[in-house]
Amino acid sequence: MKKSNLLPPTGMRDFLPQEVKRRERALNIIREVFESFGFLPMDTPALERTEILMGKYGSEGEKLIFRILKRGEQAISGESDLALRYDLTVPLARFFARYQNELPRPFRRYQIGPVWRADRPGKGRFREFYQCDIDIVNSPSLLADADIILALVKILSRFNLSNFVILLNSRKVLAGIIEAYGVPKSLQEATLINLDKIDKIGTEGVICELKKIDLPPSIMSQFECDLRQAGNDLENKIRENAIGREGLREIEELTSLLTPVLKGCEVKFSPFLVRGLNYYTGPIFEIYLKGRDGAIASGGRYDNLIEMFTEKRIPACGGSLGIDRLMSMVEISDDQEEQPISSLQVFATLWDGNFRTDVLDIAEELRNSGISVEISLEEGKIGNQIRLALKRGARFCLFYGPDEKSKNEITIKDLQRGEQLTVKRNELTQKLKSLIQKR
Repeated sequence: MKKSNLLPPTGMRDFLPQEVKRRERALNIIREVFESFGFLPMDTPALERTEILMGKYGSEGEKLIFRILKRGEQAISGESDLALRYDLTVPLARFFARYQNELPRPFRRYQIGPVWRADRPGKGRFREFYQCDIDIVNSPSLLADADIILALVKILSRFNLSNFVILLNSRKVLAGIIEAYGVPKSLQEATLINLDKIDKIGTEGVICELKKIDLPPSIMSQFECDLRQAGNDLENKIRENAIGREGLREIEELTSLLTPVLKGCEVKFSPFLVRGLNYYTGPIFEIYLKGRDGAIASGGRYDNLIEMFTEKRIPACGGSLGIDRLMSMVEISDDQEEQPISSLQVFATLWDGNFRTDVLDIAEELRNSGISVEISLEEGKIGNQIRLALKRGARFCLFYGPDEKSKNEITIKDLQRGEQLTVKRNELTQKLKSLIQKR
């Protein structure tokens, strides 16, 4: 009798009970943070129709999709009609297109589950791995992008990780670079893939790789000069075209939203950050721990992806945390008490665009005290915001407008009892905790 190979397939792993418990404790913390930001759980099958996945990830990504042959008598054809999901974002787009009339707007979801990629296994690289995703669908506001990043950063802080850097870019900046240098369409994808390697192989390494794809000499000489100088020439070139300027404006706005809230955290513009998935359309980001290789979290805006299934443009943005990389960086003791998953307690309204940073700061203060908060992503029309808070099941609604700001006060409305009171700004957390305990 031939002895069986008891190892799991290459690039996949078994987990002993102790390891599973450790991961579950980490996942419970992640779920708690996601729900404290107002995200709702959802799930999709491990398998998707190939037509759903194809045409979304670019040529390099599609090579890594695990396809499944047709079954039974049709298997001999060698054709595939199903595939293991490559990520959790394209399945979300399909999910939203199907159930959009049954979902709240904006739809804030989280999903935790395995994905599969037919990649070459290596250190820290697997063919099956878990992703922890959050997404906001149906909001064009950059407040949504900021809230995604803040939620991922909050998870890192819950695991006592610090000393990290957030790299920001925009696909519009990359489009501006392509236009500014006049890169031919046939070489655009290869050019961006190589520019993205600058942190790994350095300037000279990127120049060498760009030469291999046979860029026209005039374009190649511009890249050589600007990459080596690493000065303001590149940014000036980006500002020379409309889409590049729009991308830089997005980065500046997102940075202005994040920096006052993420005190002590480094937020950097990284013009050659690409992110490998073709569906991104606007701001993109990666979060790194200093001194560690590989991003621990990443994401971006993808305003055109759902349109592929609905034929109408629906803005969206999201982010993903790598649980395997996170687990390699933290210690979770076997006897650590599991944290309960909280429900939404507070909904913070937004008076207008001038109060965006205030709303983020208020929410951050309350979340740091263990109070779950969702912020409104749309300004004005307070009545609509209150109705949304009621749909979310929030107990309290916060109002912070010009009158409150001038008096350094915040108004709290109990949505169950219809009662309303005003407190000093510095008393908000203590007062809310007292009200929640009386519930």
